[in-house]
Amino acid sequence: MTKIEWVQNQDGTKGHTWNPTTGCTKNSPGCKHCYAETMAKRLQAMGVKGYEKGFELKVHNERLMQPLKRKKATTYFVNSMSDLFHENVPDSFIEQVFEVIRQTPQHTYQILTKRAERMADFCNTHLVPENAWLGVSVEDKNYGLPRIDILRNIDVPIRFLSIEPLLEGLGAIDLSGIHWVIVGGESGPKARQMKLKWVTDIKNQCSQARVPLFIKQMGSYWARNHSKKGKGNDMSEWDKELRVQGYPLIPAVLM
Repeated sequence: MTKIEWVQNQDGTKGHTWNPTTGCTKNSPGCKHCYAETMAKRLQAMGVKGYEKGFELKVHNERLMQPLKRKKATTYFVNSMSDLFHENVPDSFIEQVFEVIRQTPQHTYQILTKRAERMADFCNTHLVPENAWLGVSVEDKNYGLPRIDILRNIDVPIRFLSIEPLLEGLGAIDLSGIHWVIVGGESGPKARQMKLKWVTDIKNQCSQARVPLFIKQMGSYWARNHSKKGKGNDMSEWDKELRVQGYPLIPAVLM
């Protein structure tokens, strides 16, 4: 099971991660303190199979069939340790990932990328399985907001935004065609600040647009000054108006 707060099944139980690829390369400010890179180096030091080269991109053919072995329905976050649409992942491998998703309709797959252009190019020439949710990371105005416009034009039942780490106020966000928004601050000892005003602004826009919002955490910067537990993911310590953890409305065709 995964510790990622928003990867949950419809009954509220924890979902799972599936990493058919591992490793990545930085391509925008949100990548600066990548948790997956830190974890990969730790796993490499521990001698864990699959991380012999740390965070160097690697496709794992041996992991492709993992979801087929799980009969009970679950939610998979695809590639918590990588980006499926990294430029060095072959189209043929992404096709195999999509085929496994298509063969396991009992599962829900959440696929998140910072490479929205590659995702759009692929999805516009391939049939996207109905049980795949597609999302983009949004950390700022310059890199993040343009990804939303690209995502909006991909034909898929659920489109979501992971606004984490939120690095600045985003201003007005066009949420048309978006079904879910996740917001969070940066974690780790070098975490950059996330101002609560930025979160409140997003919350108000989601409310106006009637888009479900999931506030994941306040981030380590906030936690160092406000949390007794030293973390920013305890909702009991947040302002009451920010204790929001909603989920998208699932289309009837997917139920």
